[in-house]
Amino acid sequence: MSDLIGIKALGFYGGRAFLDVGELAIARGLTPKRFENLLMRRKSLAMPFEDPVSFAVNAAKRVIDTLVPNDKDRIRLLIIASESGIDFGKSMGSYVHKHLDLIPQCRQFEIKQACYGGTAALRMAQAWIASEGQAIPGGGMALVITTDIARPVRYSYAEPSQGSAAIALLVGNDPQLLALDSGASGIHTFEVADACRPTPETETGDADLSLISYLTCIEQTFARYREIVGKISFTKHFAGLAFHAPFGGMVRGAHRTLMRKLGVKDQAEIDADFAARLMPSLIYCQEVGNVYSSTVFLALAGILDLLANRPGVRIGLFSYGSGCCSEFYSGVVPNGAVETLKMTSVSDALAGRQHIGVSRYDNIIDSSPSLAGIRDATVGRTVAKNSVTDIYDKEFAEKSLLVLERVEGYRRIYSWS
Repeated sequence: MSDLIGIKALGFYGGRAFLDVGELAIARGLTPKRFENLLMRRKSLAMPFEDPVSFAVNAAKRVIDTLVPNDKDRIRLLIIASESGIDFGKSMGSYVHKHLDLIPQCRQFEIKQACYGGTAALRMAQAWIASEGQAIPGGGMALVITTDIARPVRYSYAEPSQGSAAIALLVGNDPQLLALDSGASGIHTFEVADACRPTPETETGDADLSLISYLTCIEQTFARYREIVGKISFTKHFAGLAFHAPFGGMVRGAHRTLMRKLGVKDQAEIDADFAARLMPSLIYCQEVGNVYSSTVFLALAGILDLLANRPGVRIGLFSYGSGCCSEFYSGVVPNGAVETLKMTSVSDALAGRQHIGVSRYDNIIDSSPSLAGIRDATVGRTVAKNSVTDIYDKEFAEKSLLVLERVEGYRRIYSWS
């Protein structure tokens, strides 16, 4: 067992249907030039019989199914990161723990810090492995799951980017996907009212303020990172970059701003650097949309597709969560990353999704239950048969995906499709 700690495997679930956001832009009358800056192609959709719990389990199952029983029992920490909570007290982790059949000795809880929550959970898992995890035979492992489902703000420029997805990270010693650089981290935090979810059904905020906050945070977190690791070159130290990507244009703007702050003035040089080190990270973000706590890891999956065959190269990550907390950190690609990626490929998970038109998309949103506060309701296959039976039959039936069946009192009941 090595002293290195990091990501051993990554599982992704982004639903079984998508909306072409170009079609949405036309239907909503969005200005073409502003829409083009989003750098978006599609957004993932959740069905009325899905919720953040089912998404989390379906993402993690792709990782769990690759483990032998003894290794599965080494998972002693489960952390759910989400801003799409379904209860103010009961953790989604209790449902996830049950349906993944994890051992009772596994500590579980849920955390929230907007889109930064996933990185917060990863850092917590890393610290636990370095302490308690070392005492577990074979080395303890943690399962970090980021899961969010958007409640779209219709007729806004945010709507095309608001997706739904979950990512599961298996964290431990001997990482096969990314070995985290110990201690190499820059943090920047302050209170700002840029974006929030004041109710389960409301996503709101100030888009311009959010952009300014994001730009401030990437400059300040990288400055703190350099204070810790030394005055490294931003363009030479990292072979690739993975930024939190609400939409591609925001990432491009942040990269341009940081490059200029660091003294690079030539626009052609900036554009070439973006194309080489950041654009590849957006390959899946463009297909799924902004998935909040999962987005930085979806970007990581994209850049790993490019760099997995280059062990020893370093990836820089920038995580931002509205409100706000942000971090710039890094990790190194280990040997064997190519083979590990093949086992739970994101592209495979996205393959075969069903295309949904705008009118049907609107109908699905209208028929989807609230994320929180449901009581005594049948929301699973009955809804599927009434409104999206073809999607259920084609994309879910007999495919062993977890779906929400009903709610008894306030307790959620799930079943395997």
